Amino acid sequence: MSGLTEYEYRVLTFDRHTSKAEARQAVREHAEYGRWELSRSVIYVGGIRRMWLRRKIMRVQRT
Repeated sequence: MSGLTEYEYRVLTFDRHTSKAEARQAVREHAEYGRWELSRSVIYVGGIRRMWLRRKIMRVQRT
């Protein structure tokens, strides 16, 4: 078995009219209920926010 940790990713995109508080709340809900963690966030020139969330992939081994 390899020692590398595998992650799955989810990208959240918010338009320029979405407030910081609303974007933060969406990330908080994903983290609390879906066990996601913030991996990366970028604010583009037009005001669009994009946030990458990740979580570990848990593989179940046969016994």
